[in-house]
Amino acid sequence: MTTADEPGVTMGDVSRSTFAIGSHARAESHHHEAGRDPAAEELLAAVRELRADLARVRADGRTRALDEELAGAEDEINRTGTTGEGRRQRLRELLADAQAVLSLFTSAGTVAGLLGM
Repeated sequence: MTTADEPGVTMGDVSRSTFAIGSHARAESHHHEAGRDPAAEELLAAVRELRADLARVRADGRTRALDEELAGAEDEINRTGTTGEGRRQRLRELLADAQAVLSLFTSAGTVAGLLGM
């Protein structure tokens, strides 16, 4: 087969992707979260723990809103390595609003402490 007979391959943005081409190709993936500070890592772990705890209670409007904002924070930390002050303030407000339910969870205290409440 000559190069003129070979199909063309075009790739767009392949960042954070893993692929292999060819009959003996082997793909390995090594993704490193660059730029994430230890405080963001600690907040991310606490957010994930609180979201897991929230899944164990009967949801109401306050806990659903909190879970949605926590999911946004998790996504933001994963994408950017940090959370913006606006999101941190919304989380503080939602944590305060859902305090009656959240007092059952030590994870809520951890997140609140990391947000400076």
